[in-house]
Amino acid sequence: MSVEENSVRYEYDDDSVVVIVGSGAGGGTLAHELVSKGVKVVMLEAGPYLKNEDYHQDEWGAFNQMAWLDPRTTTGSWRIARDFPNLPAWIVKAVGGTTTHWSGATPRFKAHEFKARKTYGRIDGANLLDWPITLTDLEPYYDLAEKKMGSSHRHGRPPLPANNNYKVFANGAERLGYRQYATGPYATNAEPYDGRPASIQDGFNFQGDKNKSKWSTMVSEIPKSLRTGLLDLRPDSHAVQVTHTAKGKADGVVYIDADGNPQRQKARVVAVAGNSIETPRLLLLSASPLFPDGLANSSGQLGRNYMRHTTGTVFAKFDQVINMHRGETMAGLIADESRHDPERGFSGGYYMETISLGPAFLASFVEPGGWGPEFTALLDNYINTAGMWITGEDMPQEGNRITLNTKVTDRLGLPVPNVHFDDHPNDVAMREHGYQQGSLVFEAVGALSTHRTPPYPSTHNLGTARMSERPEDGVVNAFGQAHDVPNLFISDGSQFTTGAAANPTLTIVALAIRQAEYIVDQFATSAL
Repeated sequence: MSVEENSVRYEYDDDSVVVIVGSGAGGGTLAHELVSKGVKVVMLEAGPYLKNEDYHQDEWGAFNQMAWLDPRTTTGSWRIARDFPNLPAWIVKAVGGTTTHWSGATPRFKAHEFKARKTYGRIDGANLLDWPITLTDLEPYYDLAEKKMGSSHRHGRPPLPANNNYKVFANGAERLGYRQYATGPYATNAEPYDGRPASIQDGFNFQGDKNKSKWSTMVSEIPKSLRTGLLDLRPDSHAVQVTHTAKGKADGVVYIDADGNPQRQKARVVAVAGNSIETPRLLLLSASPLFPDGLANSSGQLGRNYMRHTTGTVFAKFDQVINMHRGETMAGLIADESRHDPERGFSGGYYMETISLGPAFLASFVEPGGWGPEFTALLDNYINTAGMWITGEDMPQEGNRITLNTKVTDRLGLPVPNVHFDDHPNDVAMREHGYQQGSLVFEAVGALSTHRTPPYPSTHNLGTARMSERPEDGVVNAFGQAHDVPNLFISDGSQFTTGAAANPTLTIVALAIRQAEYIVDQFATSAL
């Protein structure tokens, strides 16, 4: 597939390039940071190069256009295994990855969330570990990420205007005694910024933001990178193996190109940023006699500690028109419950964030497979409905993991990933508290009724190649560099040691900026 903006094509045997697998928050940011510093980059993206003008303005049409629909299987006691067995996660298979589908929320981690093992203590069944970095280490990169993305409420950026869904949400928060609520931070422009226009309050841009006001690597980092003449972007290129030398250094990536032909791109460094399901899958598929349990898996932690955030939704019916679908889909959050307060009956915290779904998605997700008077009443009262989403820290567990299902194969004949997940009791207690508080927020402003919706297929996929101080505890070090393979990096949410309460994209971007700086420094000293 030709990429009209692309001004360079490197040879397959050019072993001076950095090969990045994936073009989302981590991969797209890493590419831009590297090419801006003069590094040659080849980016392999499994999906097509969809542009803003290509997006369907129909929920199911857009879903089928954007989503990663390659087969997956699901096991475990979570409701997803029953409700969505072939869709344990909703990620995007296109240039820009899931940043073209995300809400735009950009809260930072809190200091204690980098030290969950020390802060929370031992929790039965949880595989807690402290990050090898602190908030102080990441703060300057958070600053850079917020400026890159144009986060509202930060660095002088104005807030998004309040839509009706937020006004109900904020009024309820105030009456309930919450104090930390606002229309941001969100990486959606309230005024023109960095070549992107202001929001036109178009709603439903989970299905792709045609207006370009919401930050994504497809809108921002990748076009900027192409203009440097140093990025070789290859859409429709599905990576299937990371190869290595006899001494265990990564030396290339095998992929299937748009025509179905196998290719191998040599590399000086390989960075994998395929989201926390496809990243461990690729490394497991890259097993060899030297790495029999998967590339960079001497710890046995590759694919383990899968986290998806503890989530749930509360919808409320009112006797007045709300029109929650007007304005930005997610344009407000309550942060009061994101603290650590074990007196609530659980460790860690959660955010409440405004959300709205269109009638088609609401019918599909509000009570999967359900029917009856309560279900139909929600649809009948759509214009009088307000909604909020709960997202909080879930516990890493060794048994929650990504493995290869050798009994099911994809179109390339490769084993598909199986996603196994069981809720931890801490997750359940947090979700129930969130449901309770979310309902109280709406009841405080006169809700006639509230409805609790179970978790959707996740987009916050984290932790399957986690950071650790010691090689035996994880897959990568504090810079996302594999303990076992020094020129292999993990550049997405897979490297998260714990999940924290915050939406993860800002932290993924901050880590990618920091990682790029480290790689360039290592190049300068010939360490890589």
